Amino acid sequence: MVPSPWGEGQGEGTMKKLFVTGISTDVGKTVAAAILVEALQADYWKPVQAGALDNSDSHTVSRLISNSKSVIHPNSYALHTPMSPHGAAEIDGIAIQLQGIKEPKTRNHLVIEGAGGLLVPLNDTETVLETIKPDYEVVVVSRHYLGSINHTLLTVEALKQRKLNVKGIIFSGDEHPSTESIIEKMAGIPILGRIGEEPYFDQNVIKEYAGRFKLFL
Repeated sequence: MVPSPWGEGQGEGTMKKLFVTGISTDVGKTVAAAILVEALQADYWKPVQAGALDNSDSHTVSRLISNSKSVIHPNSYALHTPMSPHGAAEIDGIAIQLQGIKEPKTRNHLVIEGAGGLLVPLNDTETVLETIKPDYEVVVVSRHYLGSINHTLLTVEALKQRKLNVKGIIFSGDEHPSTESIIEKMAGIPILGRIGEEPYFDQNVIKEYAGRFKLFL
């Protein structure tokens, strides 16, 4: 695997802003985000939550981390229906606007979790991709399934076309060497590590993974 360059070129005390995106839904973004939050004792922010408001991704991250420094910031948009944000917003009788997605003020590191993949629509003209700022470092979570090579490479290509700072890929789930090898060769970005197919994730498991990932931060 290509060594991670996290921290390279960063001045001491520089606050990181990591944007976690996935190649599809249910690939392990929230667990990856929790691990990064724990590793950096960072704050967490999910700008747009669609559905599961009583058991949201913010709730999940809060349960999984165990440090006392991290702050979970409120969603900019909390929508009631578990579907694409543009559709969920329409059901709620609102329209998502980029200017309504305001990054929380913090002096801590910040981990930001996207909704679904990069091209998930927020409204009729804008997608999750438009919420990624130039100073964010983007972490792509990839999981093996039929079509995942295509989805991973398309995700990386979309980020590169926007000239965004792609930090690398985290593989989630069981190892699949041929898939991961060709992704590494063709994507041309670092492989940051793996989150295995664990029987469960709790604070202890998250803390263990955070220790591994912290080596690259």
